[in-house]
Amino acid sequence: MRTVAAVVDEGSTELDLRELHVDEPGFGEVHVRFVASGLCHSDYHFIDGVLGGRTPIVLGHEGAGIVELVGPGVTRLQPGDHVVGSFVPTCGACRYCATGRSSLCDMAADTMNGTFPDGKFRFHDARGREYGSLCMLGTFSERATVMERSMIKIDPWIPLEVAVLVGCGVPTGWGTATEAGGVHFGDTAVVYGVGGIGINSIQGAAFAGAKFVVAVDPLEFKRDMALKLGATHAFATAEEAAERVHELTWGQGADQALVTVGVVDEKVIGDAFDIVGKGGTVVVTGLGAPEDRTIHVSGAMMTKWEKTIRGSMFGSLNPHHDIIKLLRLYDSGHLKLDELATQRYRLDEINQGYADLKEGKIIRGVVVHDQ
Repeated sequence: MRTVAAVVDEGSTELDLRELHVDEPGFGEVHVRFVASGLCHSDYHFIDGVLGGRTPIVLGHEGAGIVELVGPGVTRLQPGDHVVGSFVPTCGACRYCATGRSSLCDMAADTMNGTFPDGKFRFHDARGREYGSLCMLGTFSERATVMERSMIKIDPWIPLEVAVLVGCGVPTGWGTATEAGGVHFGDTAVVYGVGGIGINSIQGAAFAGAKFVVAVDPLEFKRDMALKLGATHAFATAEEAAERVHELTWGQGADQALVTVGVVDEKVIGDAFDIVGKGGTVVVTGLGAPEDRTIHVSGAMMTKWEKTIRGSMFGSLNPHHDIIKLLRLYDSGHLKLDELATQRYRLDEINQGYADLKEGKIIRGVVVHDQ
């Protein structure tokens, strides 16, 4: 089957649309027609050099669509099912899945290279050149063959253009606050970076009952959005936030600092570490170049005040369980999703979408295929 996909190749400075062939689904695989795909900063890191991986590769790791074909051995899905892709596949059997930490599933080891567990690829061009599928999904293609393990069946009445957001940004941000950060009622939580992940950390912290949810972002548009979706205070700089948090907590400091900026650097880590008080937790969810050492803090203060710095993948949630829970919260009105997708694009407008994302004009952009 043929499809048009947005890809990056060696030396790419933007995404390029190419016609590709999609393999038929093999054992444990399904063929999905993606209706919508989310624009996430992580995909763009393949172009700006923050993240590296094998090229050429079909980008896109947030996708929602409809199952069209199933391969042998598929037991949970059938044609016609509405699904959301999880950028973290879950095998259900490795050490991490077996202990309830499927966000760390061993099956995700080669997601940046776009290979499947058999070491092969599912996209090819007319010359037989092989294209990877980012996170074994490649949602910047209207059609893709993916693993059943990467797909979560959802309620069919939820619009796919909305459901797509729970494939990455929403659970990652929500879980950063509620699971990795452990926000409890009455806490003070500070969120650094109000993008597609940070805005959902704000929603999660507010839902968990935090007394104060403080957003830090240089862009007024994003600060305004934060205040609409659960933040109690919003500041342009870390210094302004630190001064106000000191006042709000009578000098105690924040309970959680959630780092959800697009590119993590040493300053934001230092700001986060300094703003939490005794027993405080810093959660690092934003990405950076793997070779960059961005965490430099006082070991003495970490020990004396029992501060914790931890990382979080997928918000430390479990995709097959928590994606459904989040969509049910949306269905009941407790989770705001419609407000997040501030702009929709066609696939041939994808580079404009990323330009808007980089310039801070949107919170979340969604590519709607075949509109």
